[in-house]
Amino acid sequence: MSNYKTINLKKKIILFFLLFFFTIKNSYASQIKDFKISGNERITNETIVLFSGYKINDPIDETSINQMIKNLYETSFFKNISIKFNDNIIYIDVIENPLVQSIVFNGLKRESLETSLREIILLKEKSSFLENRVKGDQDRILNTLKVSGYFFANVETTIKNNDNNTVDIIYNIDRGKRALIKNIKFVGNKVFKDNKLRKVITSEESKFWKFVSRKKNVDVQRFSLDENLLKNFFKNNGYYNVKINSSYAQLVEDRYFDIIFNINAGEKYFFNNLKLNLPIEYNKEDFLKLQNVLTKLQGKPYSLNRIEEILYEIDMVALNNNYDFVSATYDEEIIDNNKINLNINLKDTEKFYIEKVNIVGNSITSERVIRNQLIADEGDPFNDILVNKSFNNIKSLGIFKSVKPEVVSNEVDKTKIINIEVEEKPTGEIFAGAGTGTSGSSLSFGISENNYLGEGIKLGSSFAFSDDALTGRIFINDPNYKNTNRSFSRGAERSENDNLDSYGYKTEKTGFSFGTSYEQFKDIYFSPKLLNYYEKITTNSKASAAKKKQEGNYLDLMLDYSLSLNKLNQNFNPTDGYKVTFSQELPVYSEDYTLNNRFNISKYIETQNGTVFTLGFLVATANSLSNDDARITKRVFIPSRKLRGFEPGKIGPKDGTDYIGGNFGTSLNFASTLPRLFTEVQDLDLSFFVDAANVWGVDYDSSLDTNQKIRTSTGIALDWFTPIGPLTLSYALPITKKSSDVTENFRFNIGTTF
Repeated sequence: MSNYKTINLKKKIILFFLLFFFTIKNSYASQIKDFKISGNERITNETIVLFSGYKINDPIDETSINQMIKNLYETSFFKNISIKFNDNIIYIDVIENPLVQSIVFNGLKRESLETSLREIILLKEKSSFLENRVKGDQDRILNTLKVSGYFFANVETTIKNNDNNTVDIIYNIDRGKRALIKNIKFVGNKVFKDNKLRKVITSEESKFWKFVSRKKNVDVQRFSLDENLLKNFFKNNGYYNVKINSSYAQLVEDRYFDIIFNINAGEKYFFNNLKLNLPIEYNKEDFLKLQNVLTKLQGKPYSLNRIEEILYEIDMVALNNNYDFVSATYDEEIIDNNKINLNINLKDTEKFYIEKVNIVGNSITSERVIRNQLIADEGDPFNDILVNKSFNNIKSLGIFKSVKPEVVSNEVDKTKIINIEVEEKPTGEIFAGAGTGTSGSSLSFGISENNYLGEGIKLGSSFAFSDDALTGRIFINDPNYKNTNRSFSRGAERSENDNLDSYGYKTEKTGFSFGTSYEQFKDIYFSPKLLNYYEKITTNSKASAAKKKQEGNYLDLMLDYSLSLNKLNQNFNPTDGYKVTFSQELPVYSEDYTLNNRFNISKYIETQNGTVFTLGFLVATANSLSNDDARITKRVFIPSRKLRGFEPGKIGPKDGTDYIGGNFGTSLNFASTLPRLFTEVQDLDLSFFVDAANVWGVDYDSSLDTNQKIRTSTGIALDWFTPIGPLTLSYALPITKKSSDVTENFRFNIGTTF
């Protein structure tokens, strides 16, 4: 019995070693020793092995071979793949897909449209040709054409096979006629006039003067945007339960469609009780002003915009009172009689900190210049308001074509990473300008660079001359002097105004200045500047007695400072907010000690359809602190941009035939952009304006200041960043004027960038 057990044990041991031997042998035999590639023409052996996902000495089995085939098909390089495994060698035989040699679009007249089509198709030139993608690309082209207004377009695709295993893809496009919107109708709407609703949406009825706009074209995809705009408009006017049941296009004649929106406004709702719920540890006094706002809203129509404004104000209160991590949410409760209770709940949020700020795209601009604009930086608590203000600061530098921010949250570490991608634009500019009016013409030209050496430094020079005047200026401004948040500017100026033949006097002025600017308090900026200049006034027999009294040489040392409250959403092309500035030029040493004061306010309002309204107000004074008269060169003259339609300096008091300026001046300016005109022309802004201004007061002879009246004008202004450079053009017509005023209807400036 014992012998039997011993024999049995020996058999088991032998069997185990045999199994182990064969396992090792089979494992060794299933390793890849080499690759043999065939059938490839363009793609190298090494590339094929790499894309297979396997290498020499890797184990191989049937599952691995199937995976290898899958990996190679996913490259899109091959039409057919065959793999065999023999004697530890992988044999790969392929048939390559043809290469797309060219893609041709026939039937297109606009290069920009062809560029758009090339971007949306999946098959690209010099890529592998996949037949199953042809139909998809054809559909994409057709949809894009319909979005562009070619609703009746037709696309046929031809594949031309070449001898070198390449293909040419030819799209034969018949655009057909554009599908145009004849009428926009609103069914079920009994609340607002149709004309009012048409201003809310982006789609437009086809009119002869809208020959450039694409918004008159039928675009089904735009309907969803219009529906959202309509819904928001109704909700902002109290119609809480508004529904846009449907929107569709109905063919009415030839290529003209009626666009119909089916609206159920529902009943109008009003705010009832509005309650602000604060955490116990919060100081209620900090939110007292906000609570008063909520109280005033009781009984007012429901509005989403008002709620958003309240939430923003909460953020501002929290920021100003060092509540770094505050979250505001609100609950709505509908009660009887179409009333809505609003509960706003404030609570501490999870504390997130800024871990990293990454800046990319700045090949010329120093990263330091961009980081200097960050209010919230690495290591700081994350605050939406400060972060957004940082982004606006970067945009306001005026040296980037675009600024694209991205915030990435890490919920585990409670950190955020801020990615800022900038696209630089040409910052050098050569410009020229001209003006024509009843008294002749004026010319100006100059050169400037807004990002010198990539440090954000602005420098430049300008020259202007007319029949009787010549002015030259040079300047340099470092907005982040020595890596601080303070700017440092320097400048020099030389001017001559020869009015001897016409008015009996001539002025010559040479000087220089230097100053700084910085944020003194939150949104309050202080800008002191020291000016030193030498001035010479010459007269002849045509000059009045008062002007002859001022003949001589003058040396002036002036302190020019300004305080400004800046609440603009952005400094470059603002669309919302306001800016208030008070400036004063104080004589430190002067021959006549003239004190100049200036108060300026600008307000911007943007509507839902993108229209921006601008309101500006200016008051300026010039009065001597001594017994002398205010020097003629220091008196108030209205800037040309404040009163278009009149030649600069050619309104107000006159001494004989000479415009001498005044002790006081004021202007009021209104402008409105026209966003629905020329919408398809990039970087073009068209605006309508009304200007009003007056200059009055002569300290040495009040009899000269009689029969004064406010001058007004209206016109159209165009600002266009053309392919060759910025173009500014205005045409103005005076409405009210005096017979002695000198008008100037047309003015333009154009430059080129580098």
